[in-house]
Amino acid sequence: MKHFKSIISVLAVAFLVYIFTFYIDGEMGIILLAFVAFAPLVSLFITLYARNRLKVSFSCDAYVPKGSKLVVDVKVEKTGAFPVSVVEICPYASEIFAQNIKKRKLCMLNENKRTFRLEIDSLVGGNGEVGIYAVYSCGFLGFMKFAVKTPLPQPVSVGVIPQIPEIKSSSQLFRAIADVVLTSDDDEENDTAMLFSANTSPGYEHREYEHGDPLKRINWKLSSKKQKLMVRLDEAAASVQPVLVLDLYRNGAVPPVNAVRGEEQLIRSVFGLLDLLVKQGIACNFVYRSASGETVCESVDNPDYPNQLLLKVLAIKVVHDKRIDLSNNSGSFCACVIATTDAGPGFAEVTHYIQDPENTSIIGLSFASVNTTSLKMWYLDEDNNFKMV
Repeated sequence: MKHFKSIISVLAVAFLVYIFTFYIDGEMGIILLAFVAFAPLVSLFITLYARNRLKVSFSCDAYVPKGSKLVVDVKVEKTGAFPVSVVEICPYASEIFAQNIKKRKLCMLNENKRTFRLEIDSLVGGNGEVGIYAVYSCGFLGFMKFAVKTPLPQPVSVGVIPQIPEIKSSSQLFRAIADVVLTSDDDEENDTAMLFSANTSPGYEHREYEHGDPLKRINWKLSSKKQKLMVRLDEAAASVQPVLVLDLYRNGAVPPVNAVRGEEQLIRSVFGLLDLLVKQGIACNFVYRSASGETVCESVDNPDYPNQLLLKVLAIKVVHDKRIDLSNNSGSFCACVIATTDAGPGFAEVTHYIQDPENTSIIGLSFASVNTTSLKMWYLDEDNNFKMV
């Protein structure tokens, strides 16, 4: 269609020159014909020469709240004093952003640098990217357009922060997890009470804080009682900490514009639950897939840490048809909740490593989510309550 319009435009100009030459003023028509023939050659030279002298870069924030605008500052630079007629920049943004991004054309005849700003609406929470997929040097009224030879800027990963719901402690899923944790605490206390000193609490081994210890290992409740910082030792506490697993699986057959909304819903659900557990004094192990593809397990016991962990997750690009690998995270736990976007037939490769299915549940996207396992499935409804499918 673009080439068709260019051809029509050229034919229209040729027709006007013909009419002017043979029917209006022959002498002026010859001059006009010479100009029309000479001008494209000059423009072609300038356009081709500019392909190696243009550099485009841009910058933006790494995170932006959902519903706000992502500000992208684009800079176009040229080298040398030779003029550049028109530069066309083609920006893009992934599915979590509005898709009404228009191309920009800049004239750089007398300037070595031009800047402009894009404001892109963030519509869906999750990880996305913005970038520039093409830059063209244009000439002769837009009839000529050639891609620049200089490298394009690398895309930038952007995390859109969704609103994390405040889940009530009366939620059935939370109560089920809390009951299991309480039972595990009592069992651990009875089995190991003689192994702990006065600096311990039931089910966990602690010691005084030392310089260099991670702040997220501090047991703030116990520290306030003893009036000194106490650090929880993970080895003794692991068996009585519930495990939350985030499986952001994106089926390659599902359109990305639909997939990102499901991923946002899952992130809201699992971090709403994580936030509630930690605020209620229940430390958790959170398992997710890192940017390198490795499975990461982090202990979360500080009420401020879920927000930091959320930013980590939002910085990771979702890879098509890749599930989380639990082969190295199959130890004992008191309760396990696996949040997944797809509990279909392929979900078996995740649940295969679960040793205690009785205390394992699934968080899906909605009441219509497919569940091919025998595990209980929950979903977060519009009132921010977990309900069983």
